[in-house]
Amino acid sequence: MQEASHAVTDPHELRRANAALGARNQKLAELLKATRDKMARLTAQLEELAVPPSTYGTFLEFSSSNSNAIDAASLKYAEVFTAGRRMRLAISPRVDTSELVPGVMVRLGEASQIVEACGFDTTGSLATLVEMVGTERALVAEPNGEEQVLRLAQPLTEQFCHRPRAGDTVLVDAKAGYIFEVIPKTEVAKLALEEVPDVTYQDIGGLDRQIEQIQDAVELPFAHPDLYREYDLKPPKGVLLYGPPGCGKTLIAKAVANSLAQRIGNGSQSYFINVKGPELLNKFVGETERRIRLIFERARELAEEGRPVIVFFDEMESIFRTRGSGVSSDMETTVVPQLLTELDGVEGLSNVIVIGATNREELIDPAILRPGRLDVKIKVERPNAQDALEIFARYLTPSVPTQEPVARLIEQAVEYMYRDNPFVELTLFDGTTELWHYRDFASGAMIANVVDRAKKLAIKEQIAADNHPAPEGEERKVGIAAAHLRAAIDAENRENEDLPNTANPDEWSRIIGRQGAKVVQARIFATATSAAPQQEVSE
Repeated sequence: MQEASHAVTDPHELRRANAALGARNQKLAELLKATRDKMARLTAQLEELAVPPSTYGTFLEFSSSNSNAIDAASLKYAEVFTAGRRMRLAISPRVDTSELVPGVMVRLGEASQIVEACGFDTTGSLATLVEMVGTERALVAEPNGEEQVLRLAQPLTEQFCHRPRAGDTVLVDAKAGYIFEVIPKTEVAKLALEEVPDVTYQDIGGLDRQIEQIQDAVELPFAHPDLYREYDLKPPKGVLLYGPPGCGKTLIAKAVANSLAQRIGNGSQSYFINVKGPELLNKFVGETERRIRLIFERARELAEEGRPVIVFFDEMESIFRTRGSGVSSDMETTVVPQLLTELDGVEGLSNVIVIGATNREELIDPAILRPGRLDVKIKVERPNAQDALEIFARYLTPSVPTQEPVARLIEQAVEYMYRDNPFVELTLFDGTTELWHYRDFASGAMIANVVDRAKKLAIKEQIAADNHPAPEGEERKVGIAAAHLRAAIDAENRENEDLPNTANPDEWSRIIGRQGAKVVQARIFATATSAAPQQEVSE
């Protein structure tokens, strides 16, 4: 008994036992805490699973008996579009009513009260804005052609946002009746390029007469508006540039827009809407006409700001062919009247000028070309030898490495290009014959390509010379030489021989451009640098 009593009362043993029990108690406490935390998480998950599903809707406006004022009582209720119908719902006191703006998406609680504002919807249907109706509504057209009047969501009505305009593609919820966002790429932007071109008259060679004509027609009304009013003279509505391809029609139109911008002031207040003609065409009835309306609506909008606006239709014959010709699908029977309506509508907008370009002017409907619509017709002809000197000087500049003085190279190139070099002999219906040379088919685009070919030949020659150094004492020449230009001209001429329908008499009747001069036979010659046989085709 004494030994047992001594073992129990030993202080060292008691401390060890107490420490062991304390450690065990701490482990039990930690296990209990972990179990309690796990149970809390499971309970929270169960509560989340027990929460009923939420529905969403579009906030329309606060409910108020007086439509012209929103009192404190009206902030307790709101008009919401949800589940395909309009409902009047209560607003939870926990919701900040300043976040409830027209068009915002809201979350609804179990009792169909508004419990949260969730921002604006970023997905939905696309439509095209036709025109604004006041400041908070707009007329939009859906892809199926149906038109609706919708309201603008709050962000679109703010002062510093991008205001919607005619032709914009917008994100809409037609059932809720709201427009949420302007999609950056508009339909007009896909069809027309708005810009201030950087092309000037100095960049165009050999077209001085044509430039003077279009300056008189387009720029004088803007440069001297007082004189035009004094003489009661109205500026022309449109200009037609016609002539062979590659002779500078598009360059002239761009230079006009640039010159107008410089005349107005800071060089950024003129617009050049370059319409991509073939992309206007659409297989659905009425779509092409609607797109033409959008383009002119955009032009009117810009012109109202006092800015000169040029609407440029390149390859005009591809859209506005003569009606009833039977050459195409007769789509032009509705497209041409649409353009005529727009041209007549431009009458009150002196800041809008329509410029058309074509190399098949005989295919354009005569109603478009009559005075009062496209008033001025300017023929852009092929360059002669003097014009070619100016065009070569635009592309072959002193900054380009050459083996001879640039002026001398240009003279040699023009002399070689405009030498007697028969291309085709044409027999006309009256029995007369005409001999046409390669020089008769030169164009500004061809000259630009000749210079580019010569540059490439010079570069290849310089690379070869770098790989095979010249013998010691022999000077190596680098740069464009007259031989490069002659080789480039010959290459262009050979390609002309291979063009389709060059031996077709009907095509030559059009190419020579003289009414009544019907070609009945065309005999193609081979060039001096080609061994190709002669071609002879007759009707």
